[in-house]
Amino acid sequence: MVYHVIGLMSGSSLDGLDIVYAELTEVRGQWSYQIHAAECIPYADELRNSLRDAIHMNARDYQLLHTAYGRFTGEQVNAFIERNGLNHKVHFVASHGHTTFHIPEQRTTAQLGDGASIAAVTGLPAITDLRAIDVALGGQGAPIVPIGEKYLFPDFAYLLNLGGIANISAKNGESYQAFDICPANRVLDTLAQGLGKAYDENGSLAAGGVTDEALLSALNALPYYALPSPKSLANDFGTDTVLPLIAGHTLSVQGKLRTYVEHIATQIEASVKGLGLPTQGAQMLVTGGGAFNRFLIETIDARLDPLGITLVVPDEQTAAYKEALVMALIGALRWRQQPNILSSVTGAPRDSVNGALWVSED
Repeated sequence: MVYHVIGLMSGSSLDGLDIVYAELTEVRGQWSYQIHAAECIPYADELRNSLRDAIHMNARDYQLLHTAYGRFTGEQVNAFIERNGLNHKVHFVASHGHTTFHIPEQRTTAQLGDGASIAAVTGLPAITDLRAIDVALGGQGAPIVPIGEKYLFPDFAYLLNLGGIANISAKNGESYQAFDICPANRVLDTLAQGLGKAYDENGSLAAGGVTDEALLSALNALPYYALPSPKSLANDFGTDTVLPLIAGHTLSVQGKLRTYVEHIATQIEASVKGLGLPTQGAQMLVTGGGAFNRFLIETIDARLDPLGITLVVPDEQTAAYKEALVMALIGALRWRQQPNILSSVTGAPRDSVNGALWVSED
């Protein structure tokens, strides 16, 4: 079977809406993909601020934003289809939405981006709420990307995504282990903005700083890192816990960036060791915006090379849009009524079929 799907992802880094048009092919249980078009639609400041502050809104304003962001998403899909000549070629849309409240211990997760609005605006079937059943079953609802890594990137023993939050997946026999490691680009970008930069290009600012050992020790001592997996992070861990901790230390922005890069690399190394899986000769696929941060990659490599792990950064489209691609696959599996979240990753009692299907006929 061949599916032509638009996958949508809005990550915690708040850089914009990632859109992928992918051709997904399944033959006797084996999946392959081709990305035919992809782009990131930057958020205007007003929308970015609304998404960032959504967890502090009253119920009425939150619901209005949920609808407005759904309509915005649908409008961007329509424009993307027009720009790329995709009229009458798309089977359906699979949207991750923008995560706001993620409280799996109370069986609650919420993503902005009303699926009914997406379907109404595009006239295409829309699949949303991609974590909801897993969380309702008692799972973490995260990470959800490992299902895509299982089917689309089966040759890698380790997979690292450096988005707003860094997360790792590792192949353990026929199953996968995965969890959120620590905040990544959301913190790095916010620190860089203190110097008037949208982000630290190539990590050049961090490379010019000096690691502050006291801050590094305080970051590494945060209780989350001692928790066993499965575990996941909400966006507010970076904004409400990590950034205030960093702000409490008096040092230059470059020093803070350098220290936080070291923290990310330290926690990645600790996570790999904690998995207890073979490392010698293994390859780790690295994707997400952080894959383009040269200094961050060099720092991680310095930690993992002694373990025998080789970092692999794929082609630019896959590196930048892997998560949106996986959302397309999760949508295709939902369309087929097949499990699309792995309980071995989330801690749920069983694999589950996730996603609400919204249909608006023209």
